[in-house]
Amino acid sequence: MTRINKAACIGGGVIGGGWIARFLLAGIDVDVFDPHPEATRIVGEVLANAEKAYAMLTGAPLPPRGKLTFRDTLEAAVGNADWIQESVPERLDLKRKVLTQIDAAAKPDALIGSSTSGLLPTDLQRDMRHPERLFVAHPYNPVYLLPLVEIVGGEKTSMEAIKAAMERLPPIGMKGVHIAKEIEAFVGDRLLEALWREALWLIKDDICTVETLDDVIRYSFGLRWAQMGLFQTYRIAGGEAGMRHFLAQFGPALKWNWTKLMDVVDLDDALVEKIGQQSDEQADGLSIRELERIRDENLVGILQTLKGSHGGKGWGAGKLLKDFEQDLWASTGGDELADVAQPLRLIETKVSPAWVDYNGHMTEHRYLQVFGDTSDALLRLIGVDFAYVERGHSYYTVETHIRHLGEAKLGQAIHSTAQILGSDEKRLHVFHTIYDTASGEAIATAEHMLLHVDAKAGKAAPAPEEVLGKIKPIAAVHAKLPVPEGVGRHVGQKR
Repeated sequence: MTRINKAACIGGGVIGGGWIARFLLAGIDVDVFDPHPEATRIVGEVLANAEKAYAMLTGAPLPPRGKLTFRDTLEAAVGNADWIQESVPERLDLKRKVLTQIDAAAKPDALIGSSTSGLLPTDLQRDMRHPERLFVAHPYNPVYLLPLVEIVGGEKTSMEAIKAAMERLPPIGMKGVHIAKEIEAFVGDRLLEALWREALWLIKDDICTVETLDDVIRYSFGLRWAQMGLFQTYRIAGGEAGMRHFLAQFGPALKWNWTKLMDVVDLDDALVEKIGQQSDEQADGLSIRELERIRDENLVGILQTLKGSHGGKGWGAGKLLKDFEQDLWASTGGDELADVAQPLRLIETKVSPAWVDYNGHMTEHRYLQVFGDTSDALLRLIGVDFAYVERGHSYYTVETHIRHLGEAKLGQAIHSTAQILGSDEKRLHVFHTIYDTASGEAIATAEHMLLHVDAKAGKAAPAPEEVLGKIKPIAAVHAKLPVPEGVGRHVGQKR
């Protein structure tokens, strides 16, 4: 998988800052040029939000954070970069000027992406000496969480550059979609513009308030769109006959004069003030940063739910997250052990919004998830990784006993440890503990018995020596540790 070694970001606002965070958290060094006097603060705040979101998003081992360097000139920022992302204000003359400067200073093989929301790449690349490497790379806010990037080439953009851009996005957890023809606003913003124009008319005509309109979206079709898009949603609406029946039944309604999509709203001072006032009331005193954090928590919850969908295979953006995590685990080459003479510290995470119940505490099945992740980390350590499982063998958990000793709450940093209690050629007996990272107090324990199986034969089978050879030295050291309190306990047992 082709990866970005060094990135440069020109512009560090809302979108540019999101790109910076996305690159840094993927372990990529980023040089930044932004003449704004508060660029350092703005980027720092975006990065802080991104780090909080990633802590909730995944328990996979992120690479060491890339190095962030602010440069005094554009030329210094782009000189050594493999991928250069331009995110300056949406003015054609300004973007042309900046992209021409980037083109002159960048390495010959560097890719250049523009974050424009609607300007045509052909117009952007007009004055460049190497226009073949310029493409639109249009993301969605927040860039560090929403994975989609629309990749759009201009008349002079090479297919090699498009292909290279598409290949470099999955390793940073993003999905590129190639838009076959360049049109103003591409695909996503065209859809959003149509919805936005109709929404403005509904407010202007006093059909509803901004809060009511948002409620209509977030309590209905917004939920459908988050996981199945538009066409697949309507395929289901067509019943067993599918999309053809849906179009036959509802197609004629498209001729009805329901919308004002082709009429442009006059955004006069009165309408701007009406929308502004209603929006202030809807925010109910929450700051932009507070709203961003709420948005991020909600998106994390949706992504994690989609990751576990479709029988655990993942669905939509959740499938992309699952694949990204597998790549992160695989890139570690096996979990590193800090100290085999102690129970192995394997999982570091924070309690996600998707993990809490109505009390604000981590719900029961999420404890099992963390313990399962701990077992998976231990298995990777002994060579039972994704490749091993694909060859038809694995360890299955056949018995579990969990004790809840404390409470894990939303946003709380927790970690887990694993101690091998015993093993033979087929069995692996382990004891896991979840701790509050801040206090070091145990929150829960789990005792598991795992059985090595031949998945194709559907029965237990001896583990190969390559696996047993990694288990035995750890088990020998752990046999000298004190037996954890709680080993062998059963439900209702007196202390």
